[in-house]
Amino acid sequence: MNRKHFLLVLTACVALGYATFASATSSIRCGVHLIQDGQRNGPGNYEVLKKCGEPLERFGNTWIYEKNRTHYVLTFKDNGQLQSIKR
Repeated sequence: MNRKHFLLVLTACVALGYATFASATSSIRCGVHLIQDGQRNGPGNYEVLKKCGEPLERFGNTWIYEKNRTHYVLTFKDNGQLQSIKR
């Protein structure tokens, strides 16, 4: 495992561990777009990918984005619908 990959994995693990104890933020801003969770017909993973671009890391249904030095953990349901956003 090279150093860059190791640091990405370590960062992701820390972000996931922190997200377990952090409260839900319920939204993430990607440019002019605001992505929100908890909606009855919330955005799907394709819409999030289209508006926010490629995540920093993906772990199955969990995607990690970094915006303004803050890590956001987006969790999707099995059907691809956004379930939660945590910082």
